[in-house]
Parts: sequence; structure tokens; C-alpha cells
Amino acid sequence: MTPSATHTHRFAGLDRYAIGLSGLCMVHCLATSVLVALMSTAGGFLLDPIFHEVGLTIAIGLGALALGRGVLNHGYMMPAAMGALGLGIMAGAMTLPHDSGGGETLWTIVGVGLLAFGHDLNRRAES
Repeated sequence: MTPSATHTHRFAGLDRYAIGLSGLCMVHCLATSVLVALMSTAGGFLLDPIFHEVGLTIAIGLGALALGRGVLNHGYMMPAAMGALGLGIMAGAMTLPHDSGGGETLWTIVGVGLLAFGHDLNRRAES
């Protein structure tokens, strides 16, 4: 294997992990909404701001690694732009209040979906 192929192979799974993390985030958002509606005591930990801040930090780190590597390897900016838009929407959703209207949850799910789509585009461009 050439050094470039070895480098690409080493990070090839990052997009899959990032898509998986996006899916876990979506499940977390939906499950938290349901849990809070059913049992207000369960929402205390899951709605703690640090939980969301750490999750967003991990998403930003994975996005920078996987999508940035993709731009360097295949040269397409669209996956990184789509991922950055999703991360921005997710960050913006964190500024919304945790209310029963579901605005924060809705915008987080939109952001997670766009981020996962960006990772999928990146994975497909690598193929």
C-alpha cells in the first residue's frame, strides 16, 4: 500500500462512526423528549447542558477529522459544507429553551440529519 492509501484506509471508518454518532444523537433527542414527557425526574440528567455540550464537542471533533480528511483526499467541499451546516444548526438549537414546544428537539434533529448526510456524501466520495 502507498502511504496515501494507508492514511486513507486508517481513517476510512470515521464517517461510519460519525453517522452512527448522529443516529445516537437523534435517538437521544427523541428518547429524552419521550422520557421527559413520561417521567420528569428522568429528564434532569439528560437535559443537563453539559451532556449536550460534550456531545456537540465530540460531533465537532469527528466532523473536523472525517470531513476535513475527505476534502483533502477527494477534493469535494460539499460534504464538509453540509456537515458544517448541520453542526451549526445543532449548536444553534442548544441556545433554544428546553420547552414542551419541541423547537430545540426539532432543530437538533434537522442538524443531526444534515450532518449525517454530509458524512454519507463524504463516504460515497471516498468510494
